[in-house]
Amino acid sequence: MTTSLDSYQKSVLNAFLNKDGRLKNIPSQKKKKLVVLEYFVQQLNDNQSYTEREINEFIKTYHEDFCTIRREFIVNGYMDRDAGNYIKRDETLWTKWQELK
Repeated sequence: MTTSLDSYQKSVLNAFLNKDGRLKNIPSQKKKKLVVLEYFVQQLNDNQSYTEREINEFIKTYHEDFCTIRREFIVNGYMDRDAGNYIKRDETLWTKWQELK
């Protein structure tokens, strides 16, 4: 996992996260949204299965719209869902914000 942030990531996170690390609003631009989603997913443990409730609680520490963000995790390849359990996918399978213009 890459822990250092490049300048684009820093500027996006600074723009969308408040001083407490909570998301002010979900970015509408896909590239910026992916930067934020990636940042959140990187906080989860690799190879750990999470219940839907656990994922919801995790997301709520950042933003109240846990349904949208949880769905975005799946749609953008950050997590897999199986029988109500969620697991972080390998980073090589994630949608890459770096490949968007």
